[in-house]
Amino acid sequence: MKKQTIAINTPFVRPDVYGSLAVPIYNNVAFEFQDAQEMADAFCNRIKAPDYARVENPTVTQFEQRVKALTGAQHVTAFNSGMAAISNALLSVTEHQKNIVSSHHLFGNTLALISSTLPRFGVEPRLRDLTNIEEVEKAIDNNTCCVFLEVLTNPQLEVANLQAITEIAHRKGVPVIADSTLIPFTETNLKALGVDVEVVASTKYISGGGTSLGGLIIDYGTFPEINQRVKYELLFNLGAYMSPQAAYMQTLGLETLDVRYHRQAASALQLAKDLKEIVAIKRVNYVGLSDNPYHALAQQQFGKTAGAMLTIDLESKERCFHFLNRLKLIHRATNLFDNRSLAIHPASTIFGNFTQQQLEQMDVRDTTIRLSIGLEAPEDLILDIQQALQQDDL
Repeated sequence: MKKQTIAINTPFVRPDVYGSLAVPIYNNVAFEFQDAQEMADAFCNRIKAPDYARVENPTVTQFEQRVKALTGAQHVTAFNSGMAAISNALLSVTEHQKNIVSSHHLFGNTLALISSTLPRFGVEPRLRDLTNIEEVEKAIDNNTCCVFLEVLTNPQLEVANLQAITEIAHRKGVPVIADSTLIPFTETNLKALGVDVEVVASTKYISGGGTSLGGLIIDYGTFPEINQRVKYELLFNLGAYMSPQAAYMQTLGLETLDVRYHRQAASALQLAKDLKEIVAIKRVNYVGLSDNPYHALAQQQFGKTAGAMLTIDLESKERCFHFLNRLKLIHRATNLFDNRSLAIHPASTIFGNFTQQQLEQMDVRDTTIRLSIGLEAPEDLILDIQQALQQDDL
C-alpha cells in the first residue's frame, strides 16, 4: 500500500471494544489485569499489554505503530517533545569520556545540549564540517559513541552526504543518529542510506496546525542496545513519554500529512522562485532551487520535494525587524510547518543567547529571516512579503 493509505489504515494493536474508527483517547494512568501472573508478565514485558501510562498507553502505542508501519522501523518510541527525543536518543549511546561527532550547524537547543549540557557529564562534543568527509573520518575514534546530524539543517539548510557518513561510521562500529524533522519520513528512506536512528520533532509536520508537542525515536534495529536503553531504562527513569492527548492529535495529523506536506512544499518552491526576483531580497536559500549548491544531493537523498522552510536575507538586522513588523498575513512566531505561515529572525530569538563568535561558527546571520510556509495560497503570501518589504515608513 502507498504511505498515505498506511497512515490512515494501520490496524489497532488491540481492537477497540466499540469498533471505533478513530483512535480512542485513553486518558487514564492505570490498567487492570485479570490475575497476578498477567500483571507480572506485563511489567516484565513478557506479554504486550500496558502496565502504567508513564511508559505505555494504548493511544500512544497506536501512534507509534502507525509510524513504525510507515517507516519500516523495528522500534518507535514517542516522547513529549522533539528535544526529549533527541536527548533520550543521545543518552542511550553516550557515557562519561565518550564523544559525539556532530556539527555547528544544528538547531540552537540541540547544539546547546551537545556543546554545553552533556559536557558537564564528561561527554566531549566534536563539532566538525560534516560536508567534509575527511574531517568526519578523522573525528571518529574508539571513544566516539555516535555521529549526530540534521539531514537538512535549521536554519542554514545544509545537506551532508548521508551515505558517505554512514559508511565511515559503520566501518568504525559507530551508529549514526539523524534528525529528519525538516523532511518528513514519508518522503525519505534514510534506512537505505545507512541511518541507524531517526529523531523527529513530531510537533512540526506531523501534528498539523501546531496542535501539540511531540517527538519520535525511530530505530531501525542495527544497534539493538539503543532501543534496549530507551525502552527499559530512559523511558522509566526520565519520564518523557508522550501524553495520550498529544498522541491522538498527532495520529490525526499523520492521516493528513501527505496532502498537507505536498501543498506546503509546492508553495515553498513557488515562493522561493518568486522571491529571487525581488531586488530588496539579497539572498534566497532553499534546496529546491536548481542553483542551490545542495540541490542535487538533496534530490538524491530526499526525492523531488525540498521541504516547507526557506530563508531570505535582507540588507541588515534593522531591515529584518522592519519586515517582520509590517507582516499582516504571515505570523511572527516560532515553530515550523504549522498550517499557517510563520516568520522569525533566528539570530535574535532561537539563537539569541549565543555569542557573536558562536553565531559566526553556526553561520547564523543578523540579516536572515526564516520562513515556514503554511497552507495559504502562495499568491497571498507573496503579496504580504512584497508589502512588508516596503520602506516608506522607515
